[in-house]
Amino acid sequence: MTTYAPIYTAPERVTAALRSEGYALLSPQHVAALAGTTLAALNALVPSWEHLELDNYLKDGGRYRRRRHSCFIQHDGALVQAAHRPHWQPLEYNALHGGMHRLFEPMAADTVAQPAWRALLAAVGDACSAVRGGAVAWHIEAHQFRIDTTDGIGRPTPEGAHRDGVDFVAVLLIARDGIKGGETRIFEADGPNGKRFTMTEPWTMLLLDDATVIHESTPIQPLAGHGHRDTLVLTYRAGRFQGEQP
Repeated sequence: MTTYAPIYTAPERVTAALRSEGYALLSPQHVAALAGTTLAALNALVPSWEHLELDNYLKDGGRYRRRRHSCFIQHDGALVQAAHRPHWQPLEYNALHGGMHRLFEPMAADTVAQPAWRALLAAVGDACSAVRGGAVAWHIEAHQFRIDTTDGIGRPTPEGAHRDGVDFVAVLLIARDGIKGGETRIFEADGPNGKRFTMTEPWTMLLLDDATVIHESTPIQPLAGHGHRDTLVLTYRAGRFQGEQP
């Protein structure tokens, strides 16, 4: 299988790339710089991926996904954690798991209290606001994922190529251990073009305009014995959370 290396977006082109191409891909060093922190501070968040809980909502019966989920609101320069709530998507955006109120365990309190965590969420929100041309009240859902090879194969996106029903999506690679696969694929929502590459460096970040592109990650398989792929997915939606009544 051919693995395509990622081509990173220059930091000064992030806003233009999102507007013209629908995505930007940042190197780990540029992610840390964007957040105004260090890779060492970001890496202090990584141990929490060892304590995720089994996702019991998978309709394919798989045991390959563990996760935690918490929500935040960014408005007028402030970032606050919202009351814990179920994750919900309409069937229009997730034909496999849409229409379900899925209540996952929240992220650990000592993780979300770390300055690097708050700096990362706020910086990505500011980048999204820059694309929109002004400050936005962002409703943020944070998903910690571990996809493993317990079943022999793990599916990062069992719903297939999709949009999330939000404004922007950030996918950050946290770790790859003993696996092959996990290729990232991006397609124009209303066109023929697409990109494919494999993120291999921890804290690489793919930032997507959810209205203009669809995305997926291919299944993973173990190189020998057992392996896993860890990611952080952040979604930014203006106005309110999905499923929240106005």
